[in-house]
Amino acid sequence: MAHRVTFIPGDGTGPEIMEATRRVLESTGVQFDWDVQLAGAEVMERYGTPLPEPTLASIRRNKVAIKGPITTPIGSGFRSVNVGLRQELNLYACLRPCKTYPGVRSRYEGIDIVIVRENTEDLYAGIEFEKDKPETRELIDWISQHAKKAIVPDSGISIKPISVSGTQRIVRYGFDYARANNRKRVTAVTKANIMKYTDGLFLHTAEEVAKEYPDIAFSTILVDNLAMQLVQNPQQFDILVLPNLFGDIISDLCAGLVGGLGMTPGANIGEGVAVFEPTHGSAPKYAGLNKVNPMAEMLSAVLMLRHLGERTAADRLEQAIAAVIREGKSVTYDMKPSKDDPSAVGTSEVADAVIGKLKS
Repeated sequence: MAHRVTFIPGDGTGPEIMEATRRVLESTGVQFDWDVQLAGAEVMERYGTPLPEPTLASIRRNKVAIKGPITTPIGSGFRSVNVGLRQELNLYACLRPCKTYPGVRSRYEGIDIVIVRENTEDLYAGIEFEKDKPETRELIDWISQHAKKAIVPDSGISIKPISVSGTQRIVRYGFDYARANNRKRVTAVTKANIMKYTDGLFLHTAEEVAKEYPDIAFSTILVDNLAMQLVQNPQQFDILVLPNLFGDIISDLCAGLVGGLGMTPGANIGEGVAVFEPTHGSAPKYAGLNKVNPMAEMLSAVLMLRHLGERTAADRLEQAIAAVIREGKSVTYDMKPSKDDPSAVGTSEVADAVIGKLKS
């Protein structure tokens, strides 16, 4: 029986990356019924939004989606489609595995870290008060009166909510993922020594949840110490569970340890709904040039196959991708020892090489 999956090409280089990924997915032998839907800058004129309701309805209906990268303007324009998806579909868990593959240009070997980032709370909840607005001045006065803390009058303010319920579900997700994937340790990451009522709550809640999983080792670490430890000895870490902001930063740090965002897959998971996507941007200047690396999208497809219960196909696809990387012949310019290496291939040719490995 074919899996009905929402397929979102994205914009910029998204469509060519997604076409390469579609081809390798279909070459695994798993049957798919693609429900193609649109999102991004190119649909703004047609729908008045970069995230049309038919796309959201498709994901809700099919429960699983795979999407290409989508351009998000910086400082102006429409809001991030990725953030919109997380909020509209309550995709509370952001999953970002960071793994070294032999052949990737990196200073490290033997890294296999999974970032589990809370996706809905913390400073990314979007509760902000603009400088000099009446409500902002009112809030500053209230804080001065009730918290006995002086805030400079020309400040902007962001609110950092962290809840027991939100923390419980993200920590449980981390432990459940550990059990399902034979992982050994979950580490909760906070700045609880400073932010005692938010990060402190995250820490204490994680400690309570950990008692429900005696078969999985549990530890805690402060985020600044983690940053140093990741540079010195990243191999010591297994699964990291983090609040939203720290999760965003640390996931990019870990991506840098394993070769960059071009090698880092991602998934956003909710109650019965999952969206799979790479962690990099849409690189619009390269659109249509058959130039960019599709590996992160293909590795996101590996995560999707596992989510769908197609573990054998997922393992075969990951092994095929790893073999292409290890050989170093049919890879894009960013994976060559020199970025101007004339032997670099394009997006489509990477897919050809992975398909060849799947069929060999």
